[in-house]
Amino acid sequence: MALAALVFAYTGGARAAADRPVKIVVLGDSLSAGLGLPADAVFPARLAQALKAKGIPVSVANAGVSGDTASGGLGRLDWSVPDGTDAVIVELGANDALRGIDPKLTKTAFDTILNKLKERHIAVLLAGMEAPRNMGSDYVQAFDAIYPALASSHPVAFYPFFLDGVAADPKLNQGDGLHPNAAGVDVIVARMLPQVEELIARVRAARGQ
Repeated sequence: MALAALVFAYTGGARAAADRPVKIVVLGDSLSAGLGLPADAVFPARLAQALKAKGIPVSVANAGVSGDTASGGLGRLDWSVPDGTDAVIVELGANDALRGIDPKLTKTAFDTILNKLKERHIAVLLAGMEAPRNMGSDYVQAFDAIYPALASSHPVAFYPFFLDGVAADPKLNQGDGLHPNAAGVDVIVARMLPQVEELIARVRAARGQ
């Protein structure tokens, strides 16, 4: 009886650990912070709702800071991604491109972020960004190459362009033409959902589920 109880306790505890909600942090800028949107319409909130609708237990924390760059995200990484976090969606870089920051500096910041999260055994989904086309072909080429290079050199899930299907569509953006409206956020969530599910699968695999 004692042995049976021990086995039950072990398997029950392992099952509980595997089934507990996946804790995701979205480390980003105003695109994920939800500038100009009500709290229930921002990307992290809508993503959590979409996952729960599919029966996937998660919590999604919004660690988006308007105006943040990749270097800014690195500077606050330790307190923006608390202990106990299972996965991080990294959504940064738009402000780097808008400010014309040297792509080498941006890539170095991303490399450090991804290495730090790897050291903490936190799964990562990297959301890419594209430079505005008016920045000039040399800058655009150098900036846009950052994300595929990172995805090939780090063990991350990858979504090439966060604003895919939304950028430049006036029906899906607010008046500034830069930030998605609520309908635009829903498009982003729907398109990114397969990669987020891949991210969650990686967490569950690491748990032994």
